Amino acid sequence: MSHEDKDTGFISHLTELRRRLIHSFIFLLIFFVICYLFADHLYGFLVEPFAQAVKEDGSDRRLIFTALQETFLTYLKVSFFVAFFVTCPFILMQIWKFIAPGLYKHEKIAILPYLVLTPILFFLGGMLVYYLIMPLAIKFFLSFESTGLSTNLPIQLEAKVNEYLSLVMKLIFAFGISFQLPVVLSLLARVGIVDSDFLKKRRKYVVVMIFAAAALLTPPDPITQIGLAIPLLILYELSIFSVKFIENKNLKDPDV
Repeated sequence: MSHEDKDTGFISHLTELRRRLIHSFIFLLIFFVICYLFADHLYGFLVEPFAQAVKEDGSDRRLIFTALQETFLTYLKVSFFVAFFVTCPFILMQIWKFIAPGLYKHEKIAILPYLVLTPILFFLGGMLVYYLIMPLAIKFFLSFESTGLSTNLPIQLEAKVNEYLSLVMKLIFAFGISFQLPVVLSLLARVGIVDSDFLKKRRKYVVVMIFAAAALLTPPDPITQIGLAIPLLILYELSIFSVKFIENKNLKDPDV
């Protein structure tokens, strides 16, 4: 292949990549506009854990905003977050269509499951936050309210719209990314960086690292930290089995 042919091929790859990125951006923009039109409904969905957690305490609860633009900017953030969440499978599909022509058949078979598992694991992490972690965390934080008998003045939560929804989105993102642990370890095993024995021998160090990461990624309360650490420990153990399965498969078929 001549130098000119190489340059032509490189430019065609860049053109293809740009086309895929533009399609992804347009798809994201369209969903962002749609999500903004339904921002009230998205807000109601994300605030539901808070509403359910405080429904039976007998107090009139509300979410407040202290800046004129706060609710508007919050709606923009929520719309973009949901749009990105929905668009992720499409973006992954565009990435797959870009790299697939340059892969052998067995490489396509090896990579395709990870493209499917990535959004599924992210979705499971978000569901864990929404249906379990947030209700427990809200009740934990509300337990520090006071009627004023021992503190002279009552202590009652007046949650801000922006702060509450930012916390929910941060936790969903943190859990979703953390749930990619099996995907990352399996990919590292496929390229020969780690193996099952390596993961087993370093289990005690990983436990410490997981709890440290949970402390950094979540608010400073035991509910969310333990709620993230325990699933990650389970996923780590499942990753060891998946890595072992990959090793056994490679032994049976060394060409894969």
